[in-house]
Amino acid sequence: MTRPTHLDETGAAHMVDVGGKAATERRAVAGGRITMSAGALDAIHNGNAPKGDVLSTARIAGIMAAKRTADLIPLCHPIALTKVGVEFEWEESGISVRATAATTGPTGVEMEALTAASVALLTLYDMAKALDRAMILGDIRLLEKSGGRSGDWRAG
Repeated sequence: MTRPTHLDETGAAHMVDVGGKAATERRAVAGGRITMSAGALDAIHNGNAPKGDVLSTARIAGIMAAKRTADLIPLCHPIALTKVGVEFEWEESGISVRATAATTGPTGVEMEALTAASVALLTLYDMAKALDRAMILGDIRLLEKSGGRSGDWRAG
C-alpha cells in the first residue's frame, strides 16, 4: 500500500519536498456550480443585484483566492502563478464556474484552481444572498490537469 505523500514515516503531516523536481509547465482547470431561484438568477443576469456587479466581483475573488491558496490549505506550497482565469456560464437554474490556474514550477496547481472555483462560488452566494438564501453550491471538482510527473488527466 502506498503511503500518502503528506505523511512522513511516523504518520505525521509534513510538506512534501519538491526541491529536486524539475520545473515544468503545469495547468489545472476546476469547476463547480451554484443553483438559485429564477428571481436571483434574473437579477444577476440583468445587473440588478443589490450588491452590484456580481460576476466581476466573484471573478476577482476567485483570482485573489488562487494567489492565497498556500495561506488557506496548510500543506500547499506557495507557488508563482503565471495565469489565473475565472469564467462563468449561465445555466437554466444557476451559474457554473470554470477556473484555470497555470505555473512553471516543481509542483502542480490543482489546489489553486479548486480554490479559485470555490471562492468564486462563495462570492456569488455572498453577493446574491439577499435575493435567495437557499442557493446551493456544488459539483466542485478538478476537471483537468496537465504537466508534471503524472502527466495529463481529464475528468470523465
